[in-house]
Order: sequence, then structure tokens, then C-alpha cells
Amino acid sequence: MNGKTIGMFLFACAALAPFGVAAQDSGAGQSIKQDAKAVGHGVADGARDIGHATRDVAKKVGHGAKEAGLGIGHGAKKAGIAVGHGARDGWNATRHAVKQVFD
Repeated sequence: MNGKTIGMFLFACAALAPFGVAAQDSGAGQSIKQDAKAVGHGVADGARDIGHATRDVAKKVGHGAKEAGLGIGHGAKKAGIAVGHGARDGWNATRHAVKQVFD
């Protein structure tokens, strides 16, 4: 083991030593355990709330996109029908005019 590894090992032992001392006192260990559990529950609750908020926003964005797409699609359909009817009316008028000239 080189000096860097030994230094990291000693630092890790020093960081974990207070937990070992606290674990020997069952009351202190239990309170640390309960505190850690409470923190874990708090983190989980916060993550759940964020997940629900994200889901709600995504649902609203998705529904907005759906409504916009339907509006655009229906508008294009109506425009296509109007153009088609105009072309048919124009063709009918042209055909009628040609019949009048050549009949």
C-alpha cells in the first residue's frame, strides 16, 4: 500500500469512528437510526411529490398538444373541402360555358 492509499484509509476510519462510538450506546444508535429513517422518508416523500408534479405537467402539455393537433387537422380538412368544392364549382361553370358556346 502506498502513502495515498494509507491516507485515504485513515481518513475513512476517522470519518466512521463517531458512528462506531454512537453504536456502542444503544440509545444513541437507535436515535441515529430513527433520524436516518426519518430523513429517508422525507427524501422519498419529496421525490414522490416531484414525480406527481412532473406527471401532471406532462399530462397537461400532452393534452394541449393533442388539442392543437386536432384544431390544425380539422382546419386543414375544412380548407381542403372548401378548395375541392371551389374547384368543382369552377369546373361546372367552365363546362356550362363551353356547352353554351358550342351548342
